[in-house]
Amino acid sequence: MNDLNHLVQMAEDELTQYSTEARKIEKLRRKFSFAVPFPQQKSLRNQLVAEMPKGFWAELVASNRQTVALPFWGIGGLGLLMGASTLQPLDLIATAVGFFMAFRIQKWGWQLEAKRLVLKTLDEIQASVEADRQ
Repeated sequence: MNDLNHLVQMAEDELTQYSTEARKIEKLRRKFSFAVPFPQQKSLRNQLVAEMPKGFWAELVASNRQTVALPFWGIGGLGLLMGASTLQPLDLIATAVGFFMAFRIQKWGWQLEAKRLVLKTLDEIQASVEADRQ
């Protein structure tokens, strides 16, 4: 696992905790300082910025992943209800596709949020180092 994936994984773990974003960033600052030396953090930040998807769908999923996935959860649930009640295999296929798409959208949004948290944390570390130099 390279350093960038390791930082994103730490951010995903931190997202599972119920706390404010400032508290998450504060916890991640300490973890990042131990995981990656400061001179390497800037190159990792640039790599992450280049790797982040840009576009309408990426922005929409990053900000509203649950809202985007909701229709697919509905398709999956309705397909399950219809397939179970009428025993039609096409409805069960709609269930599988709906649930799969909803899960993938939620997962993608979760990863985008973790990457955004890594960027904010690296920016916070950079700002504090620059403030200490002055």
